[in-house]
Parts: sequence; structure tokens; C-alpha cells
Amino acid sequence: MTNSAAVLADAAAYAAAVEEASQAAAAYYATGESTLDDDAYDRLARGIAAYEADHPEQTLDSSPTGKVAGGAAVGDVPHTEPMLSLDNVFSAEQFAAWTASLERRIGRPVAAWSVEPKLDGLAVAARYRDGRLERLITRGDGIAGEDVSHAAAAVVGLPERLSEPVTIEVRGEILMTDEQFERGNAVRTEHGGAPFANPRNGAAGTLRAKDRAYRVETTFYAYGALPLPESGEPAALTDSPHSEILAYVAALGVHTAAGTPVEPVRATGVEEVQERVAAIGSLRASLPFGIDGIVIKADLAADRRDAGSGTRAPRWAIAYKLPAVEKITRLLAVEWNVGRTGIIAPRAVLEPVEIDGSTVGYATLHNPADITRRDLRIGDQVMVYKAGDVIPRVEAPVAHLRTGEETPIAFPDLCPRCGSAIDTSEQRWRCTRGRDCRLVASVSYAAGRDQLDIEGLGATRVVQLVDAGLVTDFADLFTLEREQLLALDRMGETSTDNLLAAIETARSRPLSRVFCALGVRGTGRSMSRRIARYFATMDRIVAADAEELQRVDGIGPEKAAAVVAELVELAPLIDKLVRAGVAMTEPGATPPPEPGTEESEADAADAADGDARGPGSELPLAGLTVVVTGAMTGALEKLSRNQMNELIERAGGKSSSSVSRRTSLLVAGEKAGSKRAKAEDLGIRVAEPGEFAEMVAAFLAVDA
Repeated sequence: MTNSAAVLADAAAYAAAVEEASQAAAAYYATGESTLDDDAYDRLARGIAAYEADHPEQTLDSSPTGKVAGGAAVGDVPHTEPMLSLDNVFSAEQFAAWTASLERRIGRPVAAWSVEPKLDGLAVAARYRDGRLERLITRGDGIAGEDVSHAAAAVVGLPERLSEPVTIEVRGEILMTDEQFERGNAVRTEHGGAPFANPRNGAAGTLRAKDRAYRVETTFYAYGALPLPESGEPAALTDSPHSEILAYVAALGVHTAAGTPVEPVRATGVEEVQERVAAIGSLRASLPFGIDGIVIKADLAADRRDAGSGTRAPRWAIAYKLPAVEKITRLLAVEWNVGRTGIIAPRAVLEPVEIDGSTVGYATLHNPADITRRDLRIGDQVMVYKAGDVIPRVEAPVAHLRTGEETPIAFPDLCPRCGSAIDTSEQRWRCTRGRDCRLVASVSYAAGRDQLDIEGLGATRVVQLVDAGLVTDFADLFTLEREQLLALDRMGETSTDNLLAAIETARSRPLSRVFCALGVRGTGRSMSRRIARYFATMDRIVAADAEELQRVDGIGPEKAAAVVAELVELAPLIDKLVRAGVAMTEPGATPPPEPGTEESEADAADAADGDARGPGSELPLAGLTVVVTGAMTGALEKLSRNQMNELIERAGGKSSSSVSRRTSLLVAGEKAGSKRAKAEDLGIRVAEPGEFAEMVAAFLAVDA
């Protein structure tokens, strides 16, 4: 993200910028929707501040500079203490300069920092009296906010009663998770409402809505607390380290970011803070909720007290802004592409826009039902979201920017690839030929590294095999004969023998790899491993009904029904694989007990309770959550990170990418960095690669 400022040449340009910023702030804080994306607003605000610094005598009263919420929102409920905004930095250099300035102000180095995610929601204050939620108030202009207590019942993580009868005010952010956003939009459009433009817009609209005929959930995450003046609560809320205050709030039953991949951590020194900033930034794309930065606070009460606060922001905290991941641009067209399983996926063609350091010209549109639900039209100004390496997606049209010249999106009548009929019975449309429509893609996927890992079988070779009529699905790979391959162009004896050897090796891959190669919709590498570990054999997977599948971690009723239906469709392919001698068992996995037995009922109870026991509980990593970091050595040196995750899960553990209090074991290789330090601070067991290899030696013998 660039930290450049808009250049304002004269007083007229300055006045226009102030008006534009004020209007954008008013829309943003009222509904969560604005004509400017975050990046554009930040550049405009920096330009305004720069102009005012050079021309202080021309500063307008309506300028957003130095005002909470850009001076946009006003409420009628006074705050216990002002709810301030945060100043921003955009680079490591700016953060280091801010830190040096803070330490000069307090006359000593900052002893410790609290580093936590900057959640992309709406700041609120929740007042509890004797442990019961009494009032919920928006930030407003920082001095007074709006009473939105009517919405509290639909806010997850904000309990009606605390675990103790204390009188306090908890402050935090209300947001929509990705799941809540999708579910909320579906419910909203079913009742005739326009879809929310983005999760923040959804949270803002939901928080202020009254007398709706439907319910939309949001989620609360606390970032602080203070005693109410009349409470008589102990001084711990003001004299304790910020990290301890968050722990206290969590113990009362209120959501904090603890337990999430970006949970708050206590850091010492600028270097350690920067490591955590980088770690949170790298996780951004995989989070179930939006963040737009990292908040860094002086942890000790003495440092916060000596630093003090300005009229707009505290001097002891800063927001380290991440590159923008949302931009507004124009929808130029829609392309219809066919995936390897025959799914017909719409893709948005956009007016190119720079997001998160790259130029975006295309974005996903999910499915036709989603297009209809969001009322997207060609020519719309649309909000586009991108984070990390995630494919950009169109969230919604910015409806108030419509000119009337927008046109409906045309849906295909026939498969755009092969001209066959389209099955429109589900939200995701599909060519009636299914995988046969994209046979090359389907076979190439099955032969890929994370599936059967057939070396030498790239897309070009697959095309040869399909064109020659030798392969009609990937099971046919296991019946190829040497003479057939030698007859193909550019297939000599060495190439042929190497390919046949690779196919023979693939014949003995674990069930998890074979199941993943099937490409069952709604499952991927991790889910395939969980299914294979639970059922142990393909026969048991195929025989399972939806209820049994739901015993696998991460499979709900809808996904279970979809998997059962697709396995029926894949039955002929699975039979061919069995006849070809492909392995259909998962090494080390223990089959579940037969339904109706006492053991089966116990396992079902364990699954419902989130217990890691059950089939495979005697495995060396049973019940353990394992994180791998750094470069592996010895017996683990040649394993990719995905192969390490497979190894962990075959040995009964659960793989994770971040260290938290739920982590049981950290496998720390060379240059382990901050994850090792955090694990040691939390008292989590740390194993060197050699020690871990001994723990899972029996499973290393299985080709990962």
C-alpha cells in the first residue's frame, strides 16, 4: 500500500477535498458504505492534513482532520470516557519513528507492547451493570454515540449476563464474519432487501435496523474495558497491563480475539512487534473476518498514563495499516468458465484497479444465484475484495452510484464449453456431462502433486492420452500398457518406463490422496485426510450416509448431503479404481465402530463435544494440535509443508498454521523465529525435527 497523499494545489482543491472526505465519512460511519474505498479516503485525508500544515490559516471547521470518525457521526448518549480514533502508520520506518517519539514523551523505553488485529467493524461500548448487559452504544463522534441496544440480542460474543456480577464498560468492534455476511445477504434478499455491499456495511446496517421481519447475526470482539464511574470496581481495570485486562474480559465470557489465529500477543521491543505485524498480515487472507491493520498499544498502565491522549487519538496506541484489499471499480462484462467437475462459474471482467500491490482485472462471482441475489448489472460500480493470494471477489454493487445505464447480466442457456444442457437445479450450475466436459483438467488434477503425484504426467501428456482415446477418466491411467504409450509422439522407452513406474507408485497412495483425486465438491486436501482417517477404507466412505459423515470434523448437514450425492455419481469411477488395484485404505487409521454399538455412541458424543478421541486415539499425536515452523532437517527435510500436515494428521494430530493456547506441540526447524518464542512464552512443548521424526517414525515409512 502506498502512503502517498493527495496533492491539493490551491484553496479550491482543498475545500473540495474536505467536502468529499466529509461526505464519504458520513456515509461510512452511518451505513458502512462510501463512494471512496479505504485507500482513497486515507490518501485524501493525508492530503488535507498536509495542506492544513502548510496553510493553517485556511483550515475549515468542517475538516475531518483531528476529529474522531472524521467528525461525521453524532449520537445522543454521552460516553463514560471519550471513544477516540487511532492515528495510522503505513510502514516499518513510520512505526519506528512513532515509537521513538512515544519513548521521548514518557522519558523511557516502552516496557512491553500489546499487538492485536485491527478488526474491520464498528466500535461500540457495552455497559454492564451487576453483570447484566444494560446498554449498547456506538462510538459516534467519540463524545456521544447512538443507543443500539435493540440489536444486542443478535450479537454473538456479547453475553446478556457476565460470569461475574461486575459493573463495567466493555469496548470493542461489532463485525460480520464471512459466514454471517453470506447468510445475512441470503436472508435479506429473500425478504426483498438489497444485498449488503460488504461485511462492514452489513454490520452497520444491521446494528441500526429496527423492526425487521428477520434476524441477522453479527459478532463482537472486545479490545478493552473500563470501570463505570459509579461501579466501585477494583482499580485493576485501569492499573493493570492491557493484556491482563483483555484476559479478564475473556474470563467474564465476552469474545476477544484470543483463540483466533490473530489473537493479541505481548511483545517486547520493536523487532518483535514487527514480526507479529508480519505474521498477522500473512494470515489476513485466511481469516473468517475482515481486518485492515494491526493495533499496537503500550501494555503497561504507567506507560499509557504518562503518554496521555490527544483530542482525537491516544498517544500510546497506533494503527499499523495493511495494504488496501477493497476498491471500487466498474463491472465491464461477465465470462462463463467451466471447471474440471463441470461446474459453470461466472467471472467478472473489471475495469483494471490496483489492490494490495497488484492490478486486478478479473474477480469471482460465485454462482448465478449469487448474481441474482446481489442484483449485479453490467456497468455497475462494484466493491472488489482481495487479500493476499486469494482470488479477488466482487462483493456487491454500490447501488447509489448507478446512472440508469446499467444492463442485466445474460446467463448462458447451454454449456459454454461443449454446448450440452445445463443442470440448474442447484445454486452452482453444472454441465450435464460433468467431468467429461473438462476431462483433461479432471485427469490433470488427479495426477497432481497433492493428489496421486504422478511425475511426468503434465497437461500436455494428458491431452495426448485423451486424444488417443486411451483415457476417459483417471482410473484408465492404471490400465495403460507400454506399447500404447510407445506409440505416442515424443514417448521413447525411457519416458514410457518412467511414467509407468510413477503410475505404479501412485497405485499404492494412501486413501486420503485417492479420495482427494476424486475431486468431490466441498472437499479438499485437509477434508479428504479427515474423511480417510475417520473411515479408514473407501468401502466405508461410500457406504456412509449423511448422518455418519457429519461425525467428521468440519462436515455439516449440507456438505454431508452433497458428498453422499456426489459419491453416488462417482461410484463407477471408484469401482474402476478398485478393479485396477488402487489402494483404498488409509495407513494407521482405525475404522469406526459399527453404528448402534456402545463404542459408536461414545464416539458420537466425543465428536459432539469436540473431543479428539475416537477412531485412532492410540495414535502418537492423538488429540494434539501441531504447528510446524522453520526448515525441516533429517528424515523430514524433503517433505513439503503439505506433506508435513498429512504426516501429522495420519499420526492422529490436527495441523495448524499459527501458535495459540490451543497448540499442543510446535515442531521447530532451523530459523523458527517468532513462533518458537511465542510457544516458549506460552509453555507449549517444542520438538526439534529429529525428535518429531522419532515420534511419528511408523508413519514416515508411508509415502507422504
